[in-house]
Amino acid sequence: MKLLFALGVLVPLSLAAVPLSIERDEHAELFTAWKHKYNKEYDTVAEEVARFNIWKDNLELVMSHNARYDLGLETFFLGMNIFADMRNDEFVAQKTGYRTSVKSRVPDHTPMARSVPASIDWRDYGYVTGVKDQGSCGSCWSFSTTGGIEGQHMNATGTLVSLSEEQLVECDTTNYGCNGGNMNVAIEYLEDHGCISEADYPYTSGEGEVGSCKAAGKDIAATVSGYVPIPSGNEEKLKEAVGGVGPCSVAIDASNYSFQFYSGGVYYEPSCSSYFLDHGVLAIGYGNYQGSDYWLVKNSWGTSWGLDGYIMMSRNRNNNCGIATDSLYPVV
Repeated sequence: MKLLFALGVLVPLSLAAVPLSIERDEHAELFTAWKHKYNKEYDTVAEEVARFNIWKDNLELVMSHNARYDLGLETFFLGMNIFADMRNDEFVAQKTGYRTSVKSRVPDHTPMARSVPASIDWRDYGYVTGVKDQGSCGSCWSFSTTGGIEGQHMNATGTLVSLSEEQLVECDTTNYGCNGGNMNVAIEYLEDHGCISEADYPYTSGEGEVGSCKAAGKDIAATVSGYVPIPSGNEEKLKEAVGGVGPCSVAIDASNYSFQFYSGGVYYEPSCSSYFLDHGVLAIGYGNYQGSDYWLVKNSWGTSWGLDGYIMMSRNRNNNCGIATDSLYPVV
């Protein structure tokens, strides 16, 4: 089963420190191995028992889904990852943060039809920085924003610079910091203020606590002059943009438990909404895997989630999860 793959090689571990109510459960050894793998510790016995019960519920969901995958009824599989002790509602509250916003400026550019390759991965061209981690702050919008600008800055200058999400979280008062935001609004802020590098303004809001703006006096590492919105719901136009321009900021519905535990394959979730979107990510490529068209998407939940921090999301399946509903690329 894919569960064992996700947990890794299980080794005998002492249950001496495990609460008695957990030790007597048939899943105690698996839970102990999972805690060991992800360095999980809990402040109280009550919290550990509560997290164990959530973990068991999630284990049942993962195993049931993976049984369907093994039978060829699903195109992707799940794993008991670092988030397996979280309820889906609290996970979504901490790990998403996209807010829909009416675009307040009319862009000076319009997307054009382009001849694009059948598949592309912009990591191969040096347009993509390493996977980052927003922590428990609802700042996904800032990571999606910087990711798009990083790619276009590389295109314009030949240099890949990791840009600061903390600048947006702390200084962009048109968005809401750890309480959410929108990529086009963030770009408008950066048009006026410029982008500071990650090295000069590192990310510190991972615990959900936002400080005051510290941008004054810091060097500008990149600039942006606008953005191009991609026609809503049009996956072919999104393909033209990703294939012809570079990584694009996209908003998706990441609220399903299957997204929380995604571990591999091409993600298709019939329960996804194409309109109620809650997470900002970065489309960095596209292709076909085992007969399924996919979008290659960079997330901001660290490398222990998904495919080392990435996900292959269904492409050409009726805009599944709304990946083409609200998308754009920056103009540098």
